[in-house]
Amino acid sequence: MASVNGMMLAAVAAGGACGAVLRYLVSQMVGAGLFGFAGPMATLMVNVAGSAMMGIVAGLLAAGIALPDAWRGFIAVGFLGALTTFSSFALDAGGLADRQGLASSALYVGLSVTLSLVAFLAVQALVTSLVGRAGG
Repeated sequence: MASVNGMMLAAVAAGGACGAVLRYLVSQMVGAGLFGFAGPMATLMVNVAGSAMMGIVAGLLAAGIALPDAWRGFIAVGFLGALTTFSSFALDAGGLADRQGLASSALYVGLSVTLSLVAFLAVQALVTSLVGRAGG
């Protein structure tokens, strides 16, 4: 096992706490009024937004912008790791299948994966383009 860096551990823990609190707040703000189910919509929202945020990080790194290790740990591992809860995604998809049938669950899974990937790729390309232009 590699040695544990105390600063990195603190950065990941702080990021995780912030991401978890934001995830909770989003689930509370979405409410059950949106399509009649709060959980899946809140999870969809944070997974798409978190994927877009990860696109920013990846775009910066691809453009040659170095982030200090502690910031990368805070953002990518801690904050986004706690914010984008794919374990909740699986629970929500299974719950939808039980409550509303397999078609609803499949639609939710398809939208989650497709929109998250599109958000990541679009934002990564945008950030890489903007930073590349500004830096070059």
